[in-house]
Amino acid sequence: MPLTDVQLIESATLPYLLSVPDGEPPADGWPVLCFLHGYDEGAPMPIRKALTIHGPLNPGNPEQVRQTFIVLAPQMPSKGDRWYRFAEAVRDIVAQVQKHHDGDRTRTYLTGFSFGGNGVFDLVLSQTDLWAALWPVDLTRVPQADPQRPIWISIGEVTRRATPAFINMLGLVSAEVSLEGDRLYLDQGQDHVGAARLAYRDMRIYEWLLARRL
Repeated sequence: MPLTDVQLIESATLPYLLSVPDGEPPADGWPVLCFLHGYDEGAPMPIRKALTIHGPLNPGNPEQVRQTFIVLAPQMPSKGDRWYRFAEAVRDIVAQVQKHHDGDRTRTYLTGFSFGGNGVFDLVLSQTDLWAALWPVDLTRVPQADPQRPIWISIGEVTRRATPAFINMLGLVSAEVSLEGDRLYLDQGQDHVGAARLAYRDMRIYEWLLARRL
């Protein structure tokens, strides 16, 4: 599926890329996956380049991802570890996408890479009613509190340094043992970028998300 059909939406508080599956939506609507970018992908990097380097809109990912999920990816106006400043902007974008593109409110998921992974936890702590499950990828810090949502953490060289702290804080179990739990982590021995590349190409994780509902 070519990425030329990904829309750039500039009318919201934050500009964002949007990919909507073709065809008729399921009875409950399309599942929604929101991606939060890392440090280097903030403005002024051009948004189409920035938000397809990593994450679910990377063109090297399985086509099934964009055939199954509505994918949206907002861009911050500057670089930094500050997704918390845009929590309401992200909520508003998600609500508009759910409303206008048949998004399933019970299957709306939040993922992010690096500083975007930090943002996953920053946002959910005030938005537990919005996200059915969380998927941070090689984030840089342990969350301040347990968000009480299903979590899959994809570990790379950054998160690896604090893996015991993440396990203890969140009660994580290795996905290599079982894929059935609501609190999983997976470390495939990759560096920072490699962890993102493998994570967003792994259909097992997308299928795990789809099994979680609000």
